[in-house]
Amino acid sequence: MLQLTEAEVLDKIQQLIPFEAQLNDGSLTIRISEYQPYIATAIHHGHRLRGDLMPNCLLNEDERYFEEDPFTGDFISSLPIVLQGEDSRYEYDLNRGPDNCIYEEAWGKPVWATPLTDAERAVSLEKHNTYYRILACLVDTLESHFGLCLLYDLHSYNYQRIEREVPVFNLGTKQVNRRRWRKEIDSLMDKLSHIELPNIDVTAQVNDVFQGMGYQATFVKENFKNTLIMPLEVKKVFMDEARGESYPLVIEKMKAEMKNVLTEHAAETILRRTKVKKLTSSHILASKLPREVIKLDRQLHAIARGVNTLSYINPLNIKQEKRRFLQRPHDYQPNFTYRQLDLDPYKFREQLYRLPVEDIRDADIQQMYRKVIDQLAVRIDLLTSIGTDEFLYNSLRYYGQPDQQDIANANFILHACEYDEPEDETITAQQAIQAFKDAADDYGIKCKIAGSKQLIARAMVSGRNIKVNLGAKFNQKDLNALIHHELGVHLVTSANAEMQPLKVLQLGLPGNTHTQEGLAILCEHLSGSFPLHRLKTLALRVIAVDMMVRGETFNETYHVLHHEYKLSKDDAFTITARAYRGGGFTKDYLYLKGLKDALHAYANEDLTSLFVGKTGFEFKPLLDELITREILNKPAFLPKALELKENHDPIIDYMLRCIK
Repeated sequence: MLQLTEAEVLDKIQQLIPFEAQLNDGSLTIRISEYQPYIATAIHHGHRLRGDLMPNCLLNEDERYFEEDPFTGDFISSLPIVLQGEDSRYEYDLNRGPDNCIYEEAWGKPVWATPLTDAERAVSLEKHNTYYRILACLVDTLESHFGLCLLYDLHSYNYQRIEREVPVFNLGTKQVNRRRWRKEIDSLMDKLSHIELPNIDVTAQVNDVFQGMGYQATFVKENFKNTLIMPLEVKKVFMDEARGESYPLVIEKMKAEMKNVLTEHAAETILRRTKVKKLTSSHILASKLPREVIKLDRQLHAIARGVNTLSYINPLNIKQEKRRFLQRPHDYQPNFTYRQLDLDPYKFREQLYRLPVEDIRDADIQQMYRKVIDQLAVRIDLLTSIGTDEFLYNSLRYYGQPDQQDIANANFILHACEYDEPEDETITAQQAIQAFKDAADDYGIKCKIAGSKQLIARAMVSGRNIKVNLGAKFNQKDLNALIHHELGVHLVTSANAEMQPLKVLQLGLPGNTHTQEGLAILCEHLSGSFPLHRLKTLALRVIAVDMMVRGETFNETYHVLHHEYKLSKDDAFTITARAYRGGGFTKDYLYLKGLKDALHAYANEDLTSLFVGKTGFEFKPLLDELITREILNKPAFLPKALELKENHDPIIDYMLRCIK
């Protein structure tokens, strides 16, 4: 990390230059990724005790750690301006005035074997003074530039020695003008009380355990008229205070919750107290992609870019096995063969889990990459088990399985009677390829479109390549639907992902199959090319996956589809093979589930951010935030189906409104 003198730090602040650095004595870390009118401090975060004092200290590391505020710096790491103390409060306490900031005795225990010399005290006192000169410069700069400054002063406290129930969050306001800042105090308390932490009942109180009488609050009150300081104590529910062991899941959640609460509170206050007309919490986060995110993103892409699930799971001998099966559909079990996995799964996992995710400070971005890495590890388990009994287990881990509501939705759809005669399939694969080329030209997307004899599906997108099944024929409505599905969503999101600064959007976020397929089928519907037989196909895929998961054989599922649901032999085989390939592939139930969720999202919110790449519904709030922060680019291409005037089939509309 950059090492700067106090003078260099002050100069950068006065010139509004973003920077990340430590003071050259190591006592303070300063991160200013963007100048915004709010600061977060963790002045008791540090544990360092300078070497010349260590032999004279009567307290061991565990005793000092007990009264320090570990992880408080982590809780505010997502914010654009952070001051984090690195020295132990036992060397000098930044929340005490300069006249009593060096302990002789603390919490009933003497600190030093022999009294500190004047020279030793002078070094510590100068560090204390340096911090407050930097804080004064920063607050003054923000007040001058914005007319307002907020300071969130974060601490933690031990609670096991307190013989009563105490709150998880304690806001101290004794040095705050409560009449002037009443709305801000009430708003912050409301937000804190709604924080959710794993297995913890969250409560928030004002002046319950602490009243906010620390020196930092005094300093702000005495020197700045337009700065609101909020001294916030967090109960040490994120660690075992006695043994010093941390609870990583609580810490991770606390980081995300504090990011949301403090940015929302700051945005509300800025709107209320300044002339700004429109502002959200996303607008007051950093708009520059952090270096540590770029570094990890590139490393992750280099490791995982060649892992295409379907290219390994689609059988190589599908045509031969289909012919053999249809000759003996009662007793022949297809024996599919698959492409060999051309990567070392153990090395792959090792590389994934060595990626420096902990270096990412933004809580939501960090969590996104953690989930991507975990998903990729499960995907490798899936690919290494193709053709074995383990494959179904790994497919269930990766994609899940239909629940009772999914099956009920499928059965509801399958009760509907056909009311239109299907068009004849007179369009050849070559004509379909040309139609795809014309559509790609209309979008202005460069891609390669070719035929393939190895597909189960009628068409498939991989990156900027579209493959069309050379053995398939099409009618016009089905071809239109396929173009809106494959090109209008899958190719569009592939093209958009290539234009993003984060390559993870090319790899795919967790849940991207569910999301991509749901959006693709939504676009079929919006285009007016979504007949009942297509909706029934999605429902039958749910039925096939459910039968496979319940242990029914390939033959039994095929015969149910062919005889009970009256599918042609070809269609019954295709749906069955899709579910049983690899050893039991549960992905196909997600099409109907994804459609349901896409319909809900389409009715209630703007879908734009979901098209920036291979995204997931779960990550839409973060994607919206990153677009607002200008970290991600708005998608260059959007599905044309979203622009079409409503020409939906009213019967299909009704059925889709009925699925739950």
